[in-house]
Amino acid sequence: MSIVGGLDIHRRQVTFDVVDTVSGEAWRGQLCPADREHLRGWLPGLAGRGEVHLGMEGCTGWRYVAEEVAAAGFTPHVGDPAEIAGRRSPKRRAKTDRTDARLQRDLLVRGEFPDCYLPPWPVLDWRQRLESYHDLREQHTAWVQRIHAVLFHQGAPACAGLGTVAGRARLEQLAAQLTPAGQEHLATALAQLDLAAGQMARARRQLTAIAVHVTGARILATDLYGVGPLTALAMTAWLGGAGRFSSARKAVRFAGLDITVRDSDRHRPPGKLSRQGPPVLRWCAYEAGKTQARRTAPGHDYYAAVADRTDGKRAALSQARRLIRYATHILDGLGDRAFAPC
Repeated sequence: MSIVGGLDIHRRQVTFDVVDTVSGEAWRGQLCPADREHLRGWLPGLAGRGEVHLGMEGCTGWRYVAEEVAAAGFTPHVGDPAEIAGRRSPKRRAKTDRTDARLQRDLLVRGEFPDCYLPPWPVLDWRQRLESYHDLREQHTAWVQRIHAVLFHQGAPACAGLGTVAGRARLEQLAAQLTPAGQEHLATALAQLDLAAGQMARARRQLTAIAVHVTGARILATDLYGVGPLTALAMTAWLGGAGRFSSARKAVRFAGLDITVRDSDRHRPPGKLSRQGPPVLRWCAYEAGKTQARRTAPGHDYYAAVADRTDGKRAALSQARRLIRYATHILDGLGDRAFAPC
């Protein structure tokens, strides 16, 4: 490597610390504002000096920086923020953007930079679409809960089935029992609910159209019971790729479905889900695990045994871990072909 540098990314500026390992010449400064145009104009100044390697943390904004670095013919390195922070020196020093950029540069020079897996760029678009759909579902659920809260707060009976014609008719009758402010709140909630429902339906159609043409997603939806197009696409987007995980257990940990243990500082209670990793993957796997409650499901006996011993939620989590392990083995066999169109 001839040119090695670290980039500390923030919304307003990108701080860089670059060094020429041959001549020892160094550049330090900031790109402000932090956007594609200014980054694209700065990168050509590093050309003509051999190989260029630039490291950055995998925080918000890394995607456009990595894309521009790759488009300039250089090699981007995206590292895990927690692992980079864990490799700081033990000395008590003020943490600044300049020290962060220099730390990333030094880790690259020493060959200790904790590189993350970077999927192909289309896979990043799949992830973003799935995250958007998940956000819409959470908003939809929040508005439903808000409607129930308004009814209960003003003493009206509960109303189920808000997504049905009968449920909406019942809600219109109950609205007469509310105060004017409550009625206005209810009307606002229903408008937002309908808006989120329409956007969810459109997003689901787009995701389904993508999933049926992706090799990995199509195989997962065919081979794994309870895994539909959206869940299969989510598993392919976050678990697929050649050499992605060395074991299926690590995939379960990546999904945040593993059980924590008591830390030495006793800040985390034992026996809880870590909830680390992509929430979309964890939600999809859990929803697929709940389908094992059907009597025709291949894992129903185990699901029923766990549900009788503890509860249905614990049983669904067990089945979600099983599906993650199975999907990891299937995608590992496919390698990068999991992302190929079919």
